[in-house]
Amino acid sequence: MYNFYNHRRAQCVYIKERRVEDGEIVLGERMGAEANGGEKQLKFLIYGRSGWIGGLLGKLCEERGIQYEYGTGRLENRSSLEADIAAVKPSHVFNAAGVTGRPNVDWCESHKVETIRTNVVGTLTLADVCHHKGLILINYATGCIFEYDSSHTLGSGIAFKEHDTPNFTGSFYSKTKAMVEDLVGNYENVCTLRVRMPISSDLSNPRNFITKITRYDKVVDIPNSMTILDELLPISLEMAKRNLTGIWNFTNPGVVSHNEILQMYKEYVDPNFTWKNFTLEEQAKVIVAPRSNNELDASKLKKEFPQLLSIKDSLVKYVFQPNQKKA
Repeated sequence: MYNFYNHRRAQCVYIKERRVEDGEIVLGERMGAEANGGEKQLKFLIYGRSGWIGGLLGKLCEERGIQYEYGTGRLENRSSLEADIAAVKPSHVFNAAGVTGRPNVDWCESHKVETIRTNVVGTLTLADVCHHKGLILINYATGCIFEYDSSHTLGSGIAFKEHDTPNFTGSFYSKTKAMVEDLVGNYENVCTLRVRMPISSDLSNPRNFITKITRYDKVVDIPNSMTILDELLPISLEMAKRNLTGIWNFTNPGVVSHNEILQMYKEYVDPNFTWKNFTLEEQAKVIVAPRSNNELDASKLKKEFPQLLSIKDSLVKYVFQPNQKKA
């Protein structure tokens, strides 16, 4: 569909396949139904109720007084998605459903059909249904589709931008995610959020990156871009309100290493905590699929949301200070 975007009123009206801005047809970054004046007119349809991010989205909506319902349809079942939309009549759709594997992405290596069914077929079906219904889809994707290379070397500060072509296919999980990102990019109604190594203030959650590495026998020590959910998930709701679309590196600016995080954990949470490191070569012997390590350029997100904190500042404010043990 085209959609016409009026900057003064922050509204988009679907016309046909592209968008007209100030008389010129341009690629879509903002689109969707009119904001209708505020949160009372918003109603979110969320997929991924049993997942970590999906559960947090529901709590955020409750805290903010935003109407929402969880979808009951299977992502790969088009008719069930259409039934959800007909029943809920949402203003926006959120996809936080997906297969990451339990206990980790190595699961996907031996469950490829199940991974494809949800991560590829399901996501594409939901994007297509939303496109047909004139709805923006906020899709929580992954930034684990890149790895440091000769043009983006570790420590150089040269990070991967939204338009860069994924270069990491070491795991089947990442391979499916890179594939679907490329295909979904043809749908101008989709807002793709590249999440990386998600962290939250809930240090008891086994999906939390910090919780994971504090429980490992050994960890590698590599600077990476990461996503602080306590800060960024509320931003994703605001992105829906602003009808933003396209690909976004959905991480805090900058990088932080495993050891830096564990040192913060020791300082704020457990002064007796200790850990051991090992090399990537040693790590490869105890995992099935290689892991992605990279830095994503968050300047586009920072420009849209100037208040966005750097990864280290966000870790302190949103994760470690709330969990600080008092002497």
